[in-house]
Amino acid sequence: MRALVVDDSRATRTIIGSMLKEIGFQVFEAAHGREALDFLKRTGPTDVMLVDWNMPEMNGYDLLCAVRATPAYQYVPLMMVTSETGVSQMAKALQAGANEYIMKPFTKEEIVLKLGLMGIAI
Repeated sequence: MRALVVDDSRATRTIIGSMLKEIGFQVFEAAHGREALDFLKRTGPTDVMLVDWNMPEMNGYDLLCAVRATPAYQYVPLMMVTSETGVSQMAKALQAGANEYIMKPFTKEEIVLKLGLMGIAI
């Protein structure tokens, strides 16, 4: 299973990546949405994407919209992983096609639970 972690914080990418590796994922990283789209164009879709909301160059919401608008990636399970705690932000992401939404800080168990809710067997 391949996961793409998209976050402008290297520390956050490392933390999420470590959690995912512990449960058997091959992890790839991108620092912003444009980098993530470039990765997808080069390698094809991953099995799951975990995406931060607030990033430079292309934020997570715009990345979500771009992914859902691209036939090759539109069905990739995508979880917003963010410090945005507003209900309106969550609703906006879910309406745009996010499969799940998790707020920072979180635990590995919470990530595993959300992946299960997305139908990803660990």
